[in-house]
Amino acid sequence: MFNRMAGPISLKPIYQERVWGGRGLHEKLGRDLPKGKVIGESWECVDRPEAQSVVVDGPHAGKTIRLLIEQHGSEIMGPDYDTSRPFPILVKWLDCKERLSLQVHPPGSVADELKGEPKTENWFIAQCDPDSHLVVGLKNGATREQFEAALKDNTLEDCVHRFPVQPGDSILVESGRIHAIDGGNLILEIQQNSDTTYRVYDWGRVGLDGKPRDMHIEESLKSIDFNDFEPSALRTAGQSLTVAEAKEFRIRKFELNAGESLPVDTSNEPMLLHVVSGTLKSGDFTSAPSSTTILPYGQTFNLAATEPSIVLITDRFI
Repeated sequence: MFNRMAGPISLKPIYQERVWGGRGLHEKLGRDLPKGKVIGESWECVDRPEAQSVVVDGPHAGKTIRLLIEQHGSEIMGPDYDTSRPFPILVKWLDCKERLSLQVHPPGSVADELKGEPKTENWFIAQCDPDSHLVVGLKNGATREQFEAALKDNTLEDCVHRFPVQPGDSILVESGRIHAIDGGNLILEIQQNSDTTYRVYDWGRVGLDGKPRDMHIEESLKSIDFNDFEPSALRTAGQSLTVAEAKEFRIRKFELNAGESLPVDTSNEPMLLHVVSGTLKSGDFTSAPSSTTILPYGQTFNLAATEPSIVLITDRFI
């Protein structure tokens, strides 16, 4: 007989120091950050050898996500899930106080050759400064030859597509798409479970140790889609809609008024609940602000907003 996992699974965030980070996760999300650290990322859900989410409460409190899936994989992921397979999605909050490096993730066609993992990710702009921008794709007409020449004489900004963003904007960054995030953005990043990033340019910056960071020029040039020109973000403020649909996952956004409910049915697959703002309740479960929660397979949830709330649901990742 199939046993159902008891309720949503809340996970403890893992904070990562980054040269471009700051203290925004405390100032904007109320997080209790490690003192004296420049925190750029909070890993909300991760199942990797180098980082493991831990269950916060309930009967499985203290277990890693890997141990939880090994012991209860069919209850969480469904009866056909291979419990040796890592959880397919990695979720992060990014506090981009300064601009990130210009980078790319390898597409599947070259990832094995480069000994990396493909990574398609989606950025949802939760908050941003008035003049915040993203860098995604190439400017119309930029060629590989121009790109390589600009790389040598430090004029790469002339080749890449930079555009303004506002809260509620969302953009899918598929493997092979060159990208960077400008300072002033607070982003919820939902991605394939991968940590392969090739830096091609770092704007002349040095790392936390005072030395230039490693670049991956050869790998980047093999990975970049040089036919990817001037993509645009999806403007979602005030709307409930699908913000990303890729072969790796789907993300839907819901804006709820206080008292409104969101029914979620995981009869066919588990899902992830991301509370961008506000608070939701379902039975004994209350979501923490800015949290990501696993909604296990085979259940129904009626998520009631106790205040105006913005929520993302990620599914279709099995």
